[in-house]
Amino acid sequence: MGNASCVFAGCIDQASVGIVEKWGRFEKLAEPGLNFFNPCAGQYLAGVLSTRIQSLEVKIETKTKDNVFVQIISSIQYRVIKQSADDAFYELQNPAEQIQAYVFDVVRAQVPRITLDQLFEQKDEVAKTVLQELEKVMGEYGYLIEHILMVDIIPDPSVRRAMNEINAAQRLQLASVYKGEADKILQVKKAEAEAEAKYLGGVGVARQRQAITDGLRENILNFSHKVEGASAKEVMDLIMITQYFDTIKDLGSSSNNTTVFIPHGPGHVRDIGDQIRNGLMEAKAGAS
Repeated sequence: MGNASCVFAGCIDQASVGIVEKWGRFEKLAEPGLNFFNPCAGQYLAGVLSTRIQSLEVKIETKTKDNVFVQIISSIQYRVIKQSADDAFYELQNPAEQIQAYVFDVVRAQVPRITLDQLFEQKDEVAKTVLQELEKVMGEYGYLIEHILMVDIIPDPSVRRAMNEINAAQRLQLASVYKGEADKILQVKKAEAEAEAKYLGGVGVARQRQAITDGLRENILNFSHKVEGASAKEVMDLIMITQYFDTIKDLGSSSNNTTVFIPHGPGHVRDIGDQIRNGLMEAKAGAS
């Protein structure tokens, strides 16, 4: 932004305001555009102020209530009040330095009253307090504070590492709890599945044995009716011999079985039948 001026006239840019003096004393404000002066009467353009919003970044080192040193980075947006431009021109030599001093004072008075966690939670409240104090002070000098933003809060590096470790430990603890619950559910479901499988297996075996018993009884009855003079014992012996040979056949035809040595002969078949009958009779006697 440039300002062209000469002895008799001066050009004020848009979003600016000129300070006109007469014989070294403030006389009036010059609006944007071409302005004429009377140097013969001691009138001239003393200076120009921008009315645009300006931004100032301030870094403050301070300590919280729980003795944690932090660096707070804040951004202050301010501008000259057009109607009070003469106060801004004459009262303050360095407005940015003045604003920074007040920000330091207010922040260092507020932050030591709260802990680090509260500072992160209440940073907007701290910014609001700083804004209220600056508005009262800088308004007297012709400046308006538009916004104050707490851009960043940076704890000491050792504190940040400790906070990260605490956060990581909490997350690991929570993950362990979830993992334990998941393992518990898996174990419970596995036990339930095994119990159900055993129950169903038992039901299947019982039904299988019941079917075998029913089939044997039906075969014995049919054979006794069709072959006259055949007793139930003889029919049972015949069925057992048939089952014996079927078992030998299955063992020989299965490729997954290893070599099995068993005694073989009619006498052995009779012995097997006697053993089964004796076992059934003993079981029946024990049950009674």
